[in-house]
Amino acid sequence: MIAKIMKGSDFKGVVYYILNDEKGTQIIDADGLFLENNDTIAQGFTGQARMNPRVTKAVGHIALSFSKEDAPRLNNAVMARIAREYMERMGIKDTQYIIGRHFDKEHPHVHIAFNRIDNNGKTISDRNDRFRSERICKELIKKYGLHFANGKEQVKVERLREPDKTRYGLYQILKAEVGRCKDWNTLLERLKRQGVDVQFKYKGQTNEIQGIVFTMNGYRFNGSKIDRAFSYSKIDAALSRNNYGERQMQPQANRKEINPVSNNGAGLIEGTLGLFAPTNVPEEQQPPRHRRVDELDEVEEVARHFHKGPTTHHPSLLIGPQHHEFHTERLLDVRTGIRISPSEGNA
Repeated sequence: MIAKIMKGSDFKGVVYYILNDEKGTQIIDADGLFLENNDTIAQGFTGQARMNPRVTKAVGHIALSFSKEDAPRLNNAVMARIAREYMERMGIKDTQYIIGRHFDKEHPHVHIAFNRIDNNGKTISDRNDRFRSERICKELIKKYGLHFANGKEQVKVERLREPDKTRYGLYQILKAEVGRCKDWNTLLERLKRQGVDVQFKYKGQTNEIQGIVFTMNGYRFNGSKIDRAFSYSKIDAALSRNNYGERQMQPQANRKEINPVSNNGAGLIEGTLGLFAPTNVPEEQQPPRHRRVDELDEVEEVARHFHKGPTTHHPSLLIGPQHHEFHTERLLDVRTGIRISPSEGNA
């Protein structure tokens, strides 16, 4: 479900558009109007709008489109209920309106025409109406278990007329190029190859860019008029993300590979992140985490700490840094990578 909001000054034009016989229109709801024919409906709208002549665009027109997946469950009553709830949440109440359902497209959709001058002569606010509409559509989709309409992704290009045809063409080009480019120079060059001219809009006499304009086939569009994702700030942010993402994916320089542990002593040393690797650092400067004990008398002294009696010598033992209390898990034969318990020493 998506909503397209429009405003204007010609009630007769919007009434005749909505109640077009070629679209197979059915009026599924209305309030405050004589429905005798198109002219009486338009006259009713116009008469109430005169209560507040300061408002030049008193015509409210909203198209509510639903996903074709929801078509089986969207009868006239359900669509009228959803449309009324949408209007209520948007603050469109106590005013004249008609809701007409069209059958000229695959997806279900309705058109709402309403008077922006309510029954008391007050103006119905349109402040932040598009942001509010987007939020309300999401809420109604969740409430009624509807699908998100795909919008531009399901447009039938062959049915478009200018300038909408060019606008949609620009949308497809920008969608592809902004997604793959990593800087403005590359993007501008690729757009130029496809016949798209780009101009930046600057703030006053400064060098601060505040907008972007795309020109193709003789038609000019502000970026945000093509799609909100193509305003200058949104495109700039997307290019920055693309560039950052590529840098993150590049292999890190000087990354060291860890060799698998082999069955010999050398392989074990190589595969332990340098923990047991030989070093030229003087012994007194080596970290106290582990130290090699090669002297036979020291090995025997360690063994006697755990045993009473003789023990087999292991000249390649690692002794932990705590010299006053020794534990079996701190004894490791670096030739085999096997931890040695005291009982194994007497075996």
